[in-house]
Amino acid sequence: QVQLVESGGGLVQPGGSLRLSCAASGFTFSNYAMSWYRQAPGKERELVAGITSAGGRTNYADSVKGRFTISRGNAKNTVYLQMNSLKPEDTAVYYCNAWYRDYLYTYDYWGQGTQVTVSS
Repeated sequence: QVQLVESGGGLVQPGGSLRLSCAASGFTFSNYAMSWYRQAPGKERELVAGITSAGGRTNYADSVKGRFTISRGNAKNTVYLQMNSLKPEDTAVYYCNAWYRDYLYTYDYWGQGTQVTVSS
C-alpha cells in the first residue's frame, strides 16, 4: 500500500538546522511531484516547498526562501527538506505530499507528519 514516512524532526535552537526525509513506497515515486507542507497550532496547513517529478523545478514559500532546500532521490524513493537558519515561527508539524494526475484521476497522498520545534 501507499506509504509516506517522514523523519528527521525534533527540537532545535533558533539558527539551527534540520534535515527532514520522506521515504515513499507503494507507488511510482518518479512520476510524482513531491511537496512539503506544514501546519502550526491554530493555523491552516501551508505549502513550504515543492519539486517536480524529475527534480528540475522547485518552488518555495516566501517565508522559507533562501533558508530551506527541497531535493529528491528517485533511486531511493525519498524527498528531503534541508532547513537552515531556523526560526521559532518555523515550528509546526511538517507533512510530505505526493501528487500525480493522469487523464482520469488525481492521486494525492500524505504522510503522518513530523514535529519540528524551534525554541531556545
